[in-house]
Amino acid sequence: MRILDRYILKSVLGMFFGCLFMFLLLYCVIDVFSNLEDILKQKVSLNILADYYLSYIPIIFTQVTPTACLLSTLYTFARLNRDNEIIAMRSSGLSILNISQSVIIFGIIVSVFVFWVNDRFVPSSLVKNQRVKEQMEEGAKKTKEKKEEIITNLSMYGLRNRLFFVSKFSVATDTMEGITILEHDEHQNITKKIVANKGIYKDNLWEFYQSITYDFDQNGQVIQEPRYSEEEIMTIPESPHDFVAQRQRPDFMTIAQLEDYIWKLSRSGATTVIRNLKIDLYQRFVSPFTSLIMILIGIPFSLMIKKRAAALSSFGLCIMVGFLYYVLNAVAIAFGKGGVLPPVLSASLSHVVAFVFSLRLIYTLP
Repeated sequence: MRILDRYILKSVLGMFFGCLFMFLLLYCVIDVFSNLEDILKQKVSLNILADYYLSYIPIIFTQVTPTACLLSTLYTFARLNRDNEIIAMRSSGLSILNISQSVIIFGIIVSVFVFWVNDRFVPSSLVKNQRVKEQMEEGAKKTKEKKEEIITNLSMYGLRNRLFFVSKFSVATDTMEGITILEHDEHQNITKKIVANKGIYKDNLWEFYQSITYDFDQNGQVIQEPRYSEEEIMTIPESPHDFVAQRQRPDFMTIAQLEDYIWKLSRSGATTVIRNLKIDLYQRFVSPFTSLIMILIGIPFSLMIKKRAAALSSFGLCIMVGFLYYVLNAVAIAFGKGGVLPPVLSASLSHVVAFVFSLRLIYTLP
């Protein structure tokens, strides 16, 4: 590694880790003081509080890393520009890409690491965080909220290799609406599909209304006429409590689990849910590279900063550029979930636009 690369990278690393530590500390302090009254009222122990905030570390890390990369890049290159060091580097024949190559490589490494943390640790951290949070809640209040809860787009894996998808589930009345059940064999081939308009849990049994049952052969073809029943008692061992306790959430799954889940759910015909899940899946692949995108955007903007007030200018640009980028990403995701954009384009549009925009700015710098 060149001496110049070490010099620039040392400044970026110092600012990057400083920002990470500051963001983690601020989040914990603000969250503690925001919920201090509830913590004291419920007499939450220090061990539970420690588990709660420790489980948040991987989640916070993946969320604040792009901002830390942007802020450290802006500050470092703005300082170099303020001290006329960029001019000296350019005078020696180095291009902007030559000067910033070590920072770009650092962004790639950080993005890969964020991808690994996001897939390996974040799902389990979310599960643990949810479990600890439930321990911190009052029992009576929790029960009341649960009874009033209405769950939409509920799905779960059940016994007998069944996949359940329910459009609407009322916890208070133990009622399901928009039901689709897929039964699979040991090779994950679909053998039966049950579609029902409504299901009510009575006397430890599920009673379905307006149900249609399809039987399939090994090739996935319907082997006989579908059977329609106005009312039918279903032999489903899962109780309403099982549906609430085991409901699947995409953010609690790893990439492999989410891919398998989408593959199984693809046979249910729930096109809207499948499209949304595909967007979530593609986001898992592209969102970690937001750190690299932030670095590429930060390089040209930092070199446009005037000599004075470099730190304040860096902070202001960090907020502005980050805000515009996340607005574009939110709009693209909304269009994708609305069916306007394909899932792949919806998840990657903001990254592609920001990548092309940043490279154009870099190549047009004097």
